[in-house]
Amino acid sequence: MRIALAQIDTTVGDLDGNAAKILDFATRAQQDGAQLAVFPELALTGYPPRDFVEKDSFLDRTACALESIVKQSATLEIAIVVGYVARTDHPSAIKAQNAAAVVHKGQIAFQQRKVLLPNYDVFDEARYFEPALSQSIWEFAGRRIALVICEDAWNDKQYWLRQRYRRDPVEDLIRQHADLVITINASPFNLGKRRQRHEMFESTATRFHAPVVYVNQVGGNDQLVFDGSSFAVTGDGRIAATATSFSEDITYFDVDSGSGQRHANLADEDEAAFEALVLGTRDYIQKCGFLSVLMGLSGGIDSALVATIAVEAIGKENVIGVGLPGPYSSEHSLTDARALAENLGIRFEVISINDGYKAMKETLQPLFAGLLADTTEENLQARLRGMTLMALSNKFGSLVLTTGNKSELAVGYCTLYGDMCGGLAAISDVPKTMVYRLARIGNARRVRNGLKAAIPENTFTKPPSAELRPDQKDSDSLPEYDALDAILAGYVERYESATEIAKNANLPLDLVRDIIRKVDRNEYKRQQAAPGLRITTKAFGIGRRFPIAHRFTE
Repeated sequence: MRIALAQIDTTVGDLDGNAAKILDFATRAQQDGAQLAVFPELALTGYPPRDFVEKDSFLDRTACALESIVKQSATLEIAIVVGYVARTDHPSAIKAQNAAAVVHKGQIAFQQRKVLLPNYDVFDEARYFEPALSQSIWEFAGRRIALVICEDAWNDKQYWLRQRYRRDPVEDLIRQHADLVITINASPFNLGKRRQRHEMFESTATRFHAPVVYVNQVGGNDQLVFDGSSFAVTGDGRIAATATSFSEDITYFDVDSGSGQRHANLADEDEAAFEALVLGTRDYIQKCGFLSVLMGLSGGIDSALVATIAVEAIGKENVIGVGLPGPYSSEHSLTDARALAENLGIRFEVISINDGYKAMKETLQPLFAGLLADTTEENLQARLRGMTLMALSNKFGSLVLTTGNKSELAVGYCTLYGDMCGGLAAISDVPKTMVYRLARIGNARRVRNGLKAAIPENTFTKPPSAELRPDQKDSDSLPEYDALDAILAGYVERYESATEIAKNANLPLDLVRDIIRKVDRNEYKRQQAAPGLRITTKAFGIGRRFPIAHRFTE
């Protein structure tokens, strides 16, 4: 049996468009000799649909879209595995189930419902779906198939030291004499995730001596980026087929011979992170209906990386860079920004905030009389820049990309309604030390494609600065970024205590405690930030939920 692993990029709620894409890919798979085309989890509705599943209209239209696939499949020989949202088949406070339908020759030949509903990190499925109480074997082309949906295949007791659930749906189906496992997934990308999937499903395949076909969604939906990276494993644990990461693809696996197509994947995790950011940025812009973007270009490394990502995502003709010099801007900030724009080939405009800053200080002088200048005046500059960018966004219809990184956002080294203004925080899950690495990758990718490196060398070597007061440097307020990022990785991503972090990173305990206080104190800023793209195991966003008002301290 020849199986097509069809990883597609779907848009949440675009039921007709998603259905058309499923039929198109299924037709292509049939033309290539496949008997079965497998699509990702909730491919018909897009993932995650979130509160849409509580709308009767959404459930009704999903059923209609599935019926259209069923009717049009009558002209095909190939069987199609489609993930979709199904209504529960009995009265329940929860209306929906996460389901898979096998569509074949004009009818639904088999259905399976999801048992294990993840309710951690970025997942909220227990809120939306009712779990299945049992599952059954699907028989097709002489095979007894365990068809499982994402989390149902992620509880292998041989792989995990501590299981999250008592049940193992794959094990249950193997006991029913399944000889092939097919799992459809909407598994978001984070660093290290692709390797983890291979390791886990190699373990599953060898444990049960059965081939495993893993099909994953690709594309960006809001804060989540799905990498695809679908694959097939033989019963002896050998990776036999692979799909590309971060793009739509079909790859094929022959169950009987154990042979398959191996499409190239990025081995380097930083390269993968760059690809994830490009894909997430492109899909966010296009799925939200924007045609162009703009951003402030400060001459610094963060805005340079965001501009490079944006150009690769949607093309240089759709990106506008804006220089916003103020009273403390250095000469090189503007020259480096201009050089970046010229190298990228994007439109570049310069709008000084000096007159606006002078006017605001004069306006506030009666109230500020006798008070020393402080961060208030610094934030005025940042907010004038934010207001200017938002005005351009309104006038041009362009989405503003914010340029702050994870390190700054973590400790509140950013200004609400200032540099935090915008519709997408493209690198808000990228630590500052990684920003430099990704910027190098961005330059190298352009050179490999016969283009000029975009980011000037001076941008890499000059000390980072917000340039909101004379001779300001980031190091005036923060430790060196190597140390800061080590603390943040321990505290934000691994939930380590101050003592553990200080010991593991060989840093002073007082420094670690100070950074932790900054992280906790600035939750109110992060919850007002633009949505960001998740690439680490714990991003600021839907997967990290702490109260703003609290009195717990480390």
